[in-house]
Amino acid sequence: MLQKVFAVFLALLFLPGCVSSSAQISSGAFGGPLSTESSQSFTESRAAEGTVEDASMNSLLICTDDGERLRFSTENAQMDLGKSGLLLGQRVEVTYLPAQQDVAAAISVRLLSEENSLGDEQLKNILYSMTLEEKVAQMFWVRCPEQGAVQAVSDWQIGGFILFGRDFAEKTPETFRQVVDEYQKNAKIPLLIGTDEEGGEVVRASRYRQFRASAFPSPQQLYAQGGMESILSDAADKSAFLLDLGINVNLAPVCDLSINPADYIYSRTLGKDAQTTASYVAAVVQQMQQSGIGSVLKHFPGYGSNGDTHLGFVRDDRPLETFRNEDWIPFQAGIAAGAPSVLVSHTIVSCMDDSLPASLSPAVHRLLRDDWGFDGIIMTDDLSMSAICTQYGLEEAAILAVQAGNDLLISSDFEVQIPAILQAVQQGAISPLQIDSSVMRILRWKQDLGLFPEG
Repeated sequence: MLQKVFAVFLALLFLPGCVSSSAQISSGAFGGPLSTESSQSFTESRAAEGTVEDASMNSLLICTDDGERLRFSTENAQMDLGKSGLLLGQRVEVTYLPAQQDVAAAISVRLLSEENSLGDEQLKNILYSMTLEEKVAQMFWVRCPEQGAVQAVSDWQIGGFILFGRDFAEKTPETFRQVVDEYQKNAKIPLLIGTDEEGGEVVRASRYRQFRASAFPSPQQLYAQGGMESILSDAADKSAFLLDLGINVNLAPVCDLSINPADYIYSRTLGKDAQTTASYVAAVVQQMQQSGIGSVLKHFPGYGSNGDTHLGFVRDDRPLETFRNEDWIPFQAGIAAGAPSVLVSHTIVSCMDDSLPASLSPAVHRLLRDDWGFDGIIMTDDLSMSAICTQYGLEEAAILAVQAGNDLLISSDFEVQIPAILQAVQQGAISPLQIDSSVMRILRWKQDLGLFPEG
């Protein structure tokens, strides 16, 4: 089974086109320009057609039919976009001036036939019907408040709730399902209902006997007992358990590498080398997809032997080659296997960004989007963790998180942070196009999870 899973991973990793390949992964911001064409000097304008993969502040990333990714500055471009504006999945023609930099200056951007768009018409209709306030609220995945949760859904129309131990402790499976159903009934757009059921130390629901006779074991325990077969059986069992409760996302698997029991993250990892962990991650992602539950790769770009960002500031000064040869390999395997989302940690990784935490760093997000071609959900770790809240104000952290390129913000302070994002959009610090791009990704994930009624 292990060899079969790894073979699938390798096959996926080297697919041509817009799927991440080893060439794309090693190019771009941390390994040279994305396009050889962009490194040449031209005096004449050119045109390129492709599919929109990212549209943020004065910036546009498209994937051409040949699988090449091109990024453009749209600051001074003429935009011919019709009524829909610019959305993920739409096909556009960009006239531009090639430059020696990775980013070329767009002269014009023209929307091609909307019928060619990859976006589902139902989702676009939902997006067009939303107010700016509702769009921004969709980008917040909120720690479920102890009081007034139903009212919070009704008033704010947030993207979803993340549930912790306290949300299960005093409930039975029956009463829990009733509560989740009440949340969903008050949401105009179905909620992401997530929890961290990793197994071992981090189990939110199965730790309580009224939910399960015994808590789910850790990945290390499972692997020691029965290798990959035990891992897959557990992933299927865990997914069915959570889906039965109305939970549609499990914030797992942990992709971090650690073989040292003294490391903070060790007990939550597989405790094996990069290739073995990559096979584990790919297998779990595929099993979760088959089960119909959302997965989250965490904690990008990899904790390593560093400390706990829940408790304070953490700096990682390891060289870039260590990440390329070790830490990134499980994340690349998960993405190649079809993982829909990646959670970014609050560690400052000096070889990628010497000043900003990874969760707030545009450079880190460009790696995922441009270099790796990842078009799924990118989310922050909880913005209330000490590594963030001791360094930044609530409003500043949220604004920086969106500007960096996150689609979802895990937050306990949404009442303050949603208005801060709204103000930033209104003042021009965040592009409405970026908000639309993120919301379309969120809506697509919800559609993939079967949260929207068909038809």
